[in-house]
Amino acid sequence: MAYTAEALIAELRQRLEASLAPVRLTVEDDSHHHAGHAGARGGGRHFRVRIVSAAFTGKSTVARHRQVYVAAGDLMRGPIHALALTTHTPEEEA
Repeated sequence: MAYTAEALIAELRQRLEASLAPVRLTVEDDSHHHAGHAGARGGGRHFRVRIVSAAFTGKSTVARHRQVYVAAGDLMRGPIHALALTTHTPEEEA
């Protein structure tokens, strides 16, 4: 399925919200910073995601990132080439 940038952001947000119940979530299209990069040439987009969720409590950074990748699912094998992730618990944000 082909996605516009806006539709892809909406789909990614929906999946992250459904899976991780974030108290704060921002998703920014960062693709313009990667023009000419191999993944960008192939149509994959780059996003910057900042997510605050209690689901990250007690988890390492690697485990948190895995949770995000699992939630993104098949989007990571096509329309999304890369995610730059910032993952925090609500306590870490306070």
